[in-house]
Amino acid sequence: MAPDDGFVTRVPINSATDLVNARQRGRALANELGFSPGEAALIASAISELARNIVSYAGRGEIVLWRDGDSGLGISARDNGPGILDIAAAMRAGYSTSSGLGLGLPGVRRIADTFDIASGPQGTTVTLTMRKR
Repeated sequence: MAPDDGFVTRVPINSATDLVNARQRGRALANELGFSPGEAALIASAISELARNIVSYAGRGEIVLWRDGDSGLGISARDNGPGILDIAAAMRAGYSTSSGLGLGLPGVRRIADTFDIASGPQGTTVTLTMRKR
């Protein structure tokens, strides 16, 4: 979970236009923390996927970003949507409840150093960390 030490950035996600802001804020924080341009691009992609899921499945939520130790960036995507009925299925490559390719959450998990998902009728929270290489 995000520390409460002043290094937390919260980005409300209420529509598709907020995806751009979330990506930009994540990339800027990654650059500020010394991630390489390639790592910053992966971080922006993960944030975009998580924010897109919020808009598509919950309507609104937030992306929370924070410094995680000396070499990491924490990312949390939170919403109050209906939850994911079958997390195991949602984490399989190729699974999709929409017309997408089903690469979203499994792709985010692949590029993350740590990954956790909790979901129920009160919403979903995906938390991950990315470390500098």
